[in-house]
Amino acid sequence: MRTVEEIIAELKAIADDPKKAMEDYKKETGKGAVGIMPVYCPEEIVHASGYLPMGMWGAQKKAISKARTYLPPFACSVMQSVMELQLEGVYDNLEAVIFSVPCDTLKCMSQKWHGKAPVITFTHPQNRKIAKDAANVFAREEFKLVKEKLEDILDVRISNRAIKNSIAIYNENRAVCREFSDVAAEYAAVIKPSDRHAVLKARWFMEKSKHTALVKELIAAITATPAPEYKGKKVVVSGILVEPYDVLDIFAENGLAIVADDLAQETRNFRQDVPEDDDPLMALAKAWNEFDGCSLATDANKPKGQMLIDAVNKYGADAVIVCMMKFCDPEEFDYPILIQEFEAAGVRNLQIEIDQESTAFEQVKTRIQTFAEIL
Repeated sequence: MRTVEEIIAELKAIADDPKKAMEDYKKETGKGAVGIMPVYCPEEIVHASGYLPMGMWGAQKKAISKARTYLPPFACSVMQSVMELQLEGVYDNLEAVIFSVPCDTLKCMSQKWHGKAPVITFTHPQNRKIAKDAANVFAREEFKLVKEKLEDILDVRISNRAIKNSIAIYNENRAVCREFSDVAAEYAAVIKPSDRHAVLKARWFMEKSKHTALVKELIAAITATPAPEYKGKKVVVSGILVEPYDVLDIFAENGLAIVADDLAQETRNFRQDVPEDDDPLMALAKAWNEFDGCSLATDANKPKGQMLIDAVNKYGADAVIVCMMKFCDPEEFDYPILIQEFEAAGVRNLQIEIDQESTAFEQVKTRIQTFAEIL
């Protein structure tokens, strides 16, 4: 039986080198990868084609220069770095790139893509809680267009049976990721924030059944011994993503364990399964319209704050840390609502800024250190 450290090291290597993961997949299957832009995409359709869905979350860039030609400087940090990488040719080996367009910057990105890979754009219905049946029909038609365009670009046929099989594979992966997240919370003295992040990020660059197998192996290795007592403080994090490792290491250095998250890159993508339906595209549509708790998924009832408060209570967390992606307008618009709800519920909270162009983290370090001392 491999050790916890060995399994995490394997997953971290995949998370840190998506290009190698893509090349390894092509050597094994003879098929390439399809880029998946943030934030929500019916990946199961790509999986059913036999090609590898490959997450595109940018990277830490010391300087953004080329992207400034196509995006204003106030476009969000993730999109800036993705555009920079695209202009550097990093994504040229992708077979296609799929865009959802829930925000203005993603709309611009889908229209200004200059890579070699053809673009597939689709729209999620946003007025989905008032007219659910109509929203389901709309989403299904959008997903059908994604399927047809993929079939044309990849020269394959994607059957309903294949999509159903992929949904089952993805649902199993979602379940094991939820289990791992709970185990990581219980074993906070063993699983550092950076470890937790690497395990969950790796799923964006792996065939999901292989990721499932590795995470199951990891859970067995972690739980083989009793959970040691964790003497630090526990937090729930919210936002688009928490990167790079430098930021996560600041959490650990100040005795803060991440026991749950509400991140677009992590739990928001696996906190609920796709329901069963004879029509797999309708099943995917229903899953989107049942999804809640993200600023990019419109809901006039704004349930996100209460969902975070519930997570604090469930996991015995001491606070919420909102990791605000620089220039992410939808998340910024919702933040004042969150603050009011946290204060009304007596939930202590902190807001830090995430910027993929930043190489110095002293301000974040000072804020987290001070907050940890207050806790």
